[in-house]
Amino acid sequence: MNTPDLRLPAEWEPQAGIMLTWPHADSDWRDSLSLIEPVFLRLATEIAQREQLLVNCFDEHTAIRIRNHLCKKNIPEQNLITAIVPSDDTWARDHGPLTRLRNGCPELLDFVFNGWGGKYPAERDNAVTRRLVAAGVFGNTPVIPVGLVLEGGSIDSDGTGTLLATRRCLLHPQRNPALDAAAIEQRLHELLGTQRVLWLSHGELAGDDTDGHIDMLVRFASPTHLVYQHCSESGYSRATALEAMESELRQLRTRDGEPYQLTPLPWPSPKYNAAGERLPASYANFLLVNGALLIPAYEDTQDDIAAAQLQQCFPEREIIQIPCLPLIQQHGSLHCVTLQFPAGVEFRPANPG
Repeated sequence: MNTPDLRLPAEWEPQAGIMLTWPHADSDWRDSLSLIEPVFLRLATEIAQREQLLVNCFDEHTAIRIRNHLCKKNIPEQNLITAIVPSDDTWARDHGPLTRLRNGCPELLDFVFNGWGGKYPAERDNAVTRRLVAAGVFGNTPVIPVGLVLEGGSIDSDGTGTLLATRRCLLHPQRNPALDAAAIEQRLHELLGTQRVLWLSHGELAGDDTDGHIDMLVRFASPTHLVYQHCSESGYSRATALEAMESELRQLRTRDGEPYQLTPLPWPSPKYNAAGERLPASYANFLLVNGALLIPAYEDTQDDIAAAQLQQCFPEREIIQIPCLPLIQQHGSLHCVTLQFPAGVEFRPANPG
C-alpha cells in the first residue's frame, strides 16, 4: 500500500479564500464595536478583492450589513459567503479548521479549541467548524475531527515538511497534558505530514495570552528565510526572552543544513490599553493573500519601516497596511483574526436555517 502524501501548505501558496469571524455584542468587543468594525470592514474589502471571503456572522443583520458594504466597494458577489454561526470571540486562526493536502487534494482538520488552555469560554468557538459543515459551506471538501488541542496561530509551515512552534504553547499542561514533545511531533507527523518541528524555547510578548503563539514571533518567508519580531527596547519586560529567541534562530538550520536567512522586524513604541496594560504589537503577525501581503500598522513611526522590510521579503506582492491598534486591545492582531484556505477548498453558500 502506498503511503499517502500529506502536506501542510505554506501560506504563500495560492489560496481559495480567507475566513473571518465577525465581532459582535456578545463577545469581548461589546464595548468597542465602533472601533473594531472599521478594521474588519477594511480587512474584508482587501481580501474579497482578491479571493473568496467566508464570514461567520452572529446574526442575519450583521450578514446583511457586511454584504451591503462590500457591494458598495464593487466586490464580486460570488466572492462573499456569509454563514450564521454563534461564536465566543473573533480569533478565526485558532478556532477554524487547518487544511492539509493529501496527494494534492485538500482535507480540513477540525482540531479541539479549548480557549487557549481554558483561559476563556470556547464552547461556541469550538463548534464553529461543525456548524459550517452542517451548513454545507465546505461543499465536498472532507472535514475530519481531530481529538488534539491545536490552534492555528501556534504553528507555522514552510510547505515542505518543517513546522515552527514554541514549547511554551504546544507543551502547555492545559492543552494536551498527556503528550510530551516527542508525542506531539508524532501526532503532527501523522496528521500534517511534517518531517520536523523547529522548537523554540524562548520568545514571548507582554499582553499575549496564548502562551507564545509563533505567529506573533517568527514566520517563514520561504523554506530558507525567517522573519521575526526584534526587540530594541532594553527595559522591556520580555527583552531577555526575545534576545534568547534571536540566538535560537541563529542556530536553526534548513533541511539542507544551512543557516536560515534572518530578517528582523522593527520594534514599535509601547502600546497600552486603558488600564495601563502593555499590548502585544507585532509586525510578524502579517497575512498573505493572493497577490498581496497585508501587514499590521499601529499608528507608529516604525510602521513604514516594517512595510519596507516586508516588501523586500515578498517583492512580488503588493504591500497593504491594515490599522490594527484596535485589534491588539484584545491581545491579538491581523493574522490572528484570519484563516486562509489553500486552492482547491470548495466554498458554497450556507444552507438556510
